[in-house]
Amino acid sequence: MFDPATHLVSSHLIRCVLDLSDPAKAESAPGLWSSAASVLGGTREKEPDLAAAIDTKDVKALHAIAEAWSAKKRPLPEHDIEILRRALKAFQKSLKLTQLDSESTLGGRGMTSGRQSGIVGITPPNRFPREVWDELVRQGSLRGGRNGVYELPPG
Repeated sequence: MFDPATHLVSSHLIRCVLDLSDPAKAESAPGLWSSAASVLGGTREKEPDLAAAIDTKDVKALHAIAEAWSAKKRPLPEHDIEILRRALKAFQKSLKLTQLDSESTLGGRGMTSGRQSGIVGITPPNRFPREVWDELVRQGSLRGGRNGVYELPPG
């Protein structure tokens, strides 16, 4: 189920392209095209070639757009960029709060010694799906993903 507040348009359309390319799923093509059209939503005006590919049901054009996204030759839709920006901000805030919580705990002595937190990675906020975190890793904004723990890249 596509949620425009947290899901990436590009990921959904890439899944549609893969399904449309599969001959076994050819009978569900009308449903896939209507799903792709509904996902496009407000992005339609800002991505006229993408909208045209979906409206004309041009699998090759849609595939070429998906390939360009994967190869970073074409920027992601504005909707996706905004989702990724919000997700990264939520991750940074959650990491900072986790580190501050760790630093504020009392140690073996009566007072803390102002030690730094050793926490460098966390499980990201669950309000965004894994595809968002994986895209941030692919872009280099986050590292990891092993066992569901992500961290900020050095620097």
